Amino acid sequence: MPANDILRLRPLGFAWETIDPFLFCVHHADAYPRGNQQFGPQASLAGRDLGQDFTPRDGWRMYHGEQVPGFPAHPHRGFETVTIVLNGFVDHSDSHGAAGRYGNGDVQWMTAGSGLQHAEMFPLLDRDNPNPLELFQIWLNLPAAKKFATPHYKMLWAEEMTHLQSTDPSGKTTHITLFAGELNSAHALAPAPDSWAADPLNEVAIAIIEMEAGAQFSLPAAGPNAQRTLYYFAGTGLRAAGRDIPTYHAIDLRPATSLDLQTGSEPARLLLLQGVPIAEPVVQYGPFVMNSQQEIRQAYSDYQRTEFGGWPWDRTDPVHPREAGRFARYANGETETRPAKEK
Repeated sequence: MPANDILRLRPLGFAWETIDPFLFCVHHADAYPRGNQQFGPQASLAGRDLGQDFTPRDGWRMYHGEQVPGFPAHPHRGFETVTIVLNGFVDHSDSHGAAGRYGNGDVQWMTAGSGLQHAEMFPLLDRDNPNPLELFQIWLNLPAAKKFATPHYKMLWAEEMTHLQSTDPSGKTTHITLFAGELNSAHALAPAPDSWAADPLNEVAIAIIEMEAGAQFSLPAAGPNAQRTLYYFAGTGLRAAGRDIPTYHAIDLRPATSLDLQTGSEPARLLLLQGVPIAEPVVQYGPFVMNSQQEIRQAYSDYQRTEFGGWPWDRTDPVHPREAGRFARYANGETETRPAKEK
């Protein structure tokens, strides 16, 4: 593939720029220390801007948490969150009474739709060892026809995830974890039902590509109407279409041609985001993403009036019992559990 099929190369900051139908992507990578009895860090929090701690210090951040790292109760309307937890755990609680703990390869697909509040806390469960956390949160837009869909969340458990492996002529391997969509005739688990990704014609794909040092891999072409970006977030020495790619950069691609990737002396890790654009007006203000300013004003008015169902928990930053394990309890009372899973 000629190098001019790379449309744009851009450095990554904390929040990653995305292309329609995606809105936002953040890569959280925090080297949390041992946990304390309250699921927070066994370390002094002095000098941190608690409630707004986004500056890495000693390799980790508290985010909006003041005792436990993470994001206490906050509202959303009009889009979806896809939270991919590669290492560590997230405790979910929401205004519909749903709850869960997931991590070490699990994915939560949550449709905010007409509106809900949720908390996403990062409990430091291990009191004897460090608690590293790595996750991606991806915001996927909803079209106007689905902006007021009934809020919903679905778990994609690590044990059922779709994996692909490719071996090049030299014997080097590339491993792909497919969270959404189709790749090389393999299909990911189904997304939430009202998602833009639920229609195969929209070609939404989300995947992590992990290449051994010295490996070669050809990313298959997508349809001509899709948009696709590769985020090179770990490694050095990657070449794409014969072009050197700096670490922590995004590569916007022509979709309808394949892309030849080659690593150097280190492994490489990349996130793929792909989809046909929704191609509707996007008006975002804080946690709400709608199609007009009037709808944004209505979202704030509705939230102030209803709190999107209120908050049934006794604290804004709830965490589940230490022994809870991996589980999902849905608003209808249905519960799923999975065995403990080590990284």
